[in-house]
Amino acid sequence: MTGTSQDADDVEHRRLVIAGSGIAGLTAAIYAARSNNEPLVFEGDEPGGQLTLTTEVDNYPGFPEGISGPELVTNMKEQAKRFGAEVKHGIVVDVDDSSRPFRLELKNGDVYTADAVIAASGASARTLGVPGEDELMGYGLSTCATCDGAFFRDEKIMVVGGGDAAMEEANFLTKFASTVYLVHRREEFRAEDYWIDRTMEKVDAGEIEIMRNTELTEIHGSPEDGVDHVILVRHPEGHPKEKLDSDRADEVEEFDFDVGAVFYAIGHTPNTAYLEGTGVRMDDEGYLKTAGGFDGGQTATDVDGIFGAGDVVDYHYQQAITAGSMGCKAAIDADGYLEDLERAGVETGEPAAAESDD
Repeated sequence: MTGTSQDADDVEHRRLVIAGSGIAGLTAAIYAARSNNEPLVFEGDEPGGQLTLTTEVDNYPGFPEGISGPELVTNMKEQAKRFGAEVKHGIVVDVDDSSRPFRLELKNGDVYTADAVIAASGASARTLGVPGEDELMGYGLSTCATCDGAFFRDEKIMVVGGGDAAMEEANFLTKFASTVYLVHRREEFRAEDYWIDRTMEKVDAGEIEIMRNTELTEIHGSPEDGVDHVILVRHPEGHPKEKLDSDRADEVEEFDFDVGAVFYAIGHTPNTAYLEGTGVRMDDEGYLKTAGGFDGGQTATDVDGIFGAGDVVDYHYQQAITAGSMGCKAAIDADGYLEDLERAGVETGEPAAAESDD
């Protein structure tokens, strides 16, 4: 636990804290609130998560005409509040699981204690930081082909990446695109042979064109009209952007390329650093390991009382509907855990200060 100047008497205790206000966190909040667990939801610097970057959501059940990502998140937040959930701005930076209740520190130094914690803080899609990226994210630039591919029928679509995700997204986008251009900064791909073989079949069929040893440096367009064209650089030995900053810059070819949409497929980073000092098990990328299986407790981590839901666990599907289902499971699992504590005679829901008044 990192240090804090907050007095013990000021530490607020909650029965259940949910870290994250995306679809997983808000679904968990709805279910937890309806179970009278009075959840406190912390939303970070990107309230609502990645879905707020999606201008139109057409694949979430129950909205035949579609709904914007921000509107869906706002509706879910209001629904959670209606049942008694509280939503506060805050970023959990540290969790102490050495004693109970759990002790959580926020980025601003505030400290809370909680009987149970649901980690639903999502995963951040990796980006390139190139000009035009911020302005066009959600307006022709996307990090989710399954979410947004259907908006670009008969367009030239560019996919950036060289791993399994890039190959999978490129293959998926052939359903809609006139041509898919797969841009990779090296000659060789990191993807498994299965995906390379599938992609090469699409190349032979004229549906995918591979642009090796090539990198994206700028994206041009407008929120009103979407992506118009991009600037690419190419070098036969790969990693052309690195060579732009060296004495070999004159060897790099720079050129315009017309496309109607760009999809990043360069991976995600799970937002789980705040759990690194706990007994929660993670994989090499930082995704939480949960119990899984078919019985109750599927979202439980290796630390009793800490549960995982959404993209902090799911590195494969990463869809709003799957995040929501995991949020539901986490809330039910947390409710069962809290009920077990009460049956065991452990007091829950009491302010931390009251526990130390002797």
